[in-house]
Amino acid sequence: MTKIQLLDSRLANQIAAGEVVERPASVLKELLENALDAGSESISVDVEQGGVKLVRVRDNGSGIDRDDLPLALSRHATSKIRGLDDLEAIGTLGFRGEALAAISSVSRLTLASNVEGEAEGWQVQVEGRDMAPTVTPAGHPRGTTVTMRDLFFNTPARRRFLRTEKTEFNHLEEVFRRIALSEFNTAFRLTHNQKVIHQLPAGLDDTLRAARVAKLCGKGFMEQAIPVDVERDGIRLHGWMGLPTFSRSQADLQYFYVNGRVIRDKVVSHAVRQAYADVLYHGRHPAYVLFLELDPAQVDVNVHPTKHEVRFREQRMVHGFLYSSLHRAIAEVRPGQSPAATMVDEGEAVMPAMEPSQASMSLSAPAGRPSYSPPTGKGFSYGQGLRQADAYGALVRPQVAENPVMPPASDQETVPPLGYAVAQLHGIFILAENQQGLVVVDMHAAHERITYERLKQSWSEDKVRSQPLLVPVSLAVSSREADFAEQQPEVFSRLGFMVDRAGPETLVVREVPAMLRDSDSEAMVRDVLSDLLAQGSSERIEQKLDELLSTMACHGSVRANRRLTLPEMNALLRDMEATERSGQCNHGRPTWTQMSLKDLDRLFMRGQ
Repeated sequence: MTKIQLLDSRLANQIAAGEVVERPASVLKELLENALDAGSESISVDVEQGGVKLVRVRDNGSGIDRDDLPLALSRHATSKIRGLDDLEAIGTLGFRGEALAAISSVSRLTLASNVEGEAEGWQVQVEGRDMAPTVTPAGHPRGTTVTMRDLFFNTPARRRFLRTEKTEFNHLEEVFRRIALSEFNTAFRLTHNQKVIHQLPAGLDDTLRAARVAKLCGKGFMEQAIPVDVERDGIRLHGWMGLPTFSRSQADLQYFYVNGRVIRDKVVSHAVRQAYADVLYHGRHPAYVLFLELDPAQVDVNVHPTKHEVRFREQRMVHGFLYSSLHRAIAEVRPGQSPAATMVDEGEAVMPAMEPSQASMSLSAPAGRPSYSPPTGKGFSYGQGLRQADAYGALVRPQVAENPVMPPASDQETVPPLGYAVAQLHGIFILAENQQGLVVVDMHAAHERITYERLKQSWSEDKVRSQPLLVPVSLAVSSREADFAEQQPEVFSRLGFMVDRAGPETLVVREVPAMLRDSDSEAMVRDVLSDLLAQGSSERIEQKLDELLSTMACHGSVRANRRLTLPEMNALLRDMEATERSGQCNHGRPTWTQMSLKDLDRLFMRGQ
């Protein structure tokens, strides 16, 4: 049997590099994070051949003392933490002290630096199997320059796994984009093969920050994004979230930061997905650039070698805060509002953190809504509600007869955002005139959303009614799931279930939500248990209720070829302006579009 022996330093570092250095983009990530931790106000990145030949990062940060330079390239040597207490509340991007040692073991690396007050700088390199550091004088201004050349030159097997220059540079540019979005107060510059790719000035005001986001994420994103800024209980969420109409076929424009660190987290992804669930077309993905700030002690970043994953100590609180904030931000968008001017008010965004699932069912009627509302109370049946919502004319004709919604007498009076109806096209579309030009409304899609929101409001006021099962359903579950159901019966009660424990690994379902009595109760309870154990909350019941109410709203909305009078069409436009999420139908499709006078002039080549 082969004897155990101690590996030499270079081999040990090369093994460790397998976790940290995957490609040139990995090197750039580590170097940029170190530059930001040094308090840099300006960072310049030079790349050649996609980063395989050269990656140079120069910053004007605090620099490294001459005596500390040899340690900088040693494993487990860092200035960012001192003890266990620091590890439990990390406030910097880097902290392990492995990156430079790993990079230097698989490339030719030079580190040059100078601190303020020193006449000259110094540089350090490592050589030989033992990676002995060599320090020499070097002319260098205040700050640090890290130059990496010939990545994987001494590990040809790993070099063969690298892709083409274009592919590697695309990965590297994406890392640059993520880091540049994380710190607006720092100026960034990126060149590739001596060609300037990005030149980003420091974003010291809102205009410059928005300009950087537009530069890195596209002008179209900023034109269709909602600014978000919500703070509660020591947690702050701010940034930009794209409107549902700006959804994408891939999840390639999603940047989420926790205390300045870009992360991928299941709790975050689930909360965002749930916030968009009611307005996003099937198979599409939202776009966002969001920043979450909270006490570093409440988040564990020492989970994965690449530090892309984190673990929240209060998952339910974070999930509830994210869901309620984003859900309310989308709901507050009304026709006629510019996305750039739409802000989430702190008071309106606050919803119970421990009950994120209730947010989707808790809607307040906005001011200015017409007097009609669905009946509520014990005497109300949803069949009756559907009959009343059978056609929009039936809903609005009584109130229209008493108070017609007509255009103003003069142009000086205020015109509503969606304007006033002028005609109906093929019994499908409403054509309206507003101050910007022509508005085209899909009347079925618009009425479907209005009816849906009213049914949800009525249902939330009537709460979740339970219905006892004639024959209780027995479930075989794990002991962990049985323990949870026994310890927290109020969670199931709030969702309309009564679940009792009948054995070490057995549960009995005795009551289910009345509206879901025909559904598979066993599958629903299993799904809810799975969600609760995984992320601390579940929206399964609300999703099924919403699906049912959505179907009811679809069948109860005005159909194609239904002729509406002008007052009825105008009443529909006013309801759209007062209804949450009225920009999309229940299936995520747009309900209206605007054609400006410039668009119309362009069609007919006026002024050309």
